Order: sequence, then structure tokens, then C-alpha cells
Amino acid sequence: MPRGLVGLVGANGAGKTTLFRLLLGLTRPTEGTVEVCGRAVGDDTVGARARLGYMPEHECLPLDQSAADVVATLGELSGLPARAARQRASEVLDLVGLDEARFRPVGGFSTGMRQRVKLAQALVADPELALLDEPTAGLDPTGREEMLALVSRLATFGISVLLSTHLLDDVARVCDHVVMLDGGRLVVAGPTETLLHQTGKFTVEVNAGVGRLARALSERGLRVVTDETFRGDGEGGAIDVIVGADPGPELDTIRDVLAELGLPLQRLSSRAASLDEAFTAPAGER
Repeated sequence: MPRGLVGLVGANGAGKTTLFRLLLGLTRPTEGTVEVCGRAVGDDTVGARARLGYMPEHECLPLDQSAADVVATLGELSGLPARAARQRASEVLDLVGLDEARFRPVGGFSTGMRQRVKLAQALVADPELALLDEPTAGLDPTGREEMLALVSRLATFGISVLLSTHLLDDVARVCDHVVMLDGGRLVVAGPTETLLHQTGKFTVEVNAGVGRLARALSERGLRVVTDETFRGDGEGGAIDVIVGADPGPELDTIRDVLAELGLPLQRLSSRAASLDEAFTAPAGER
């Protein structure tokens, strides 16, 4: 995976947290090797882990301590001298928007504030790579927006991010690269923009004969998604035609079939696929 903002996506149980455990050296691979920031995790677990910041998904903060104490203590455990850890904790809590609340007990924090403390402790030792496990989990829309804005800022500090989530929209908004897992296997990986444009749709709407149009396009080898509400061949309606990165041939086929059938075209529009569609596409189309 490249440096920068990388989204690690997949359904629950896809293997995202297991991959994090492998990167942290908490689980050893049954086959193959794992390398993080130029360090082989199996040969130098401590050296690899020293280059990482980790924000776990689960509740893990001591509720009776202040945010400043929690982050500073974890900074010391990461190898910072006590005074440097305290100063660094103040800086990262300010970065995540908790400057005024840093001396309050974590137990009185909202879910969004606790997520910010977890992000701050992941950054306190200035890691090369931050592993963020479901950072927007449990947040309301406003909190989610604010967390994504914080994540997107990390690249400006030279910190790469591996963002684990099942919310593909989060990845599409902040990540430059996407890695998709399903059942412990790699589905697809690549730049976000490339994946979004690998597959798209043309929506074809006609005033009549939509059933004949769908059958004719399918016979020509195009993948057609129909609206099940129409019944007779004489009815009008819309169909979606799935196209690839270069839709020229598919568009030519749509034009030719419309002309051959003499159907009245009402609308023809296109759009890029979403990450959801890229993830759920049949394996043969990836």
C-alpha cells in the first residue's frame, strides 16, 4: 500500500482488524510476511510498532483520568521523555479540538470527544503511519464530518493513514487509495478515482418499447439493469446499462439498437459508479 490516506474497507468480519493485528505484530501470519514502514514485523516487531500509531475501535480509555494524562502517559509508553510527552499531548489535543477540555475526566466526555482522545493518543508519538479502526463509529453526522476533516488533515503533517471502515462513503471523501477486503481475501486495490471510474452507468429512458430495448441490449452482450415495474413491450421506462472505463463501444451499441428498433429516446445520461458498486460488482468484472 502506498503512503498517504488509504481506506481499508470491507463488511464486518472481512479481515480489517485482523490485518491491523498483523501490522502491529499482535498476530503472526500463517503464511507470507508483513512489512511496515520498511521494517519486517516478524523480525523487528518493536521497531515496526514504534513507527505506528493505533486508534482502536473499542472503548479503551480510563474514565477517571483526564485526557491530558491519558495521552501523555501513552506518549511516555511510546518512548517520549515525560516533559516532551506532556508538551506533545497538549499539542495533539489542541489539534483534535480538545484544548479546553483536556484536564477534564474522560468519563464525562461524549462519544465524539472520546473518539478524539483516541485519535490524539495515536498521534502523540508522531508516527509515520496511523492505523485508525472505525474512527467515525458511533458519531452523529456532525461528529462524523469533524472526524473526517481531522483525518484528512493528517497528510499535511506527513503522517500516512490506514483508515479501516465499512462506510465506503467515508473512504470516497478522504482517501486517495482504497483496499477492499471480503472474507479475508483482497477484492481490489487502487487509487480511489480509478476505482470510481472503472465502472459506470448509462441510464436510457424511452417513451415506448423498453422491454424490447432491454432484451436487444442484453443479446448484444451488455449488462442491463431493468425496472421491474414495467410489463409490456409497448411500455416506456428506463434501464441502466453498466459500462467500463472506456464506455465508447457500449454507447455505440446503445445508439445502434435504438436506431434499429426505431424507439423514441427520451433521456440518455451517465454517471460514475460509487465505491459501493465497485465493491459489490461480480468478481469477474473487477
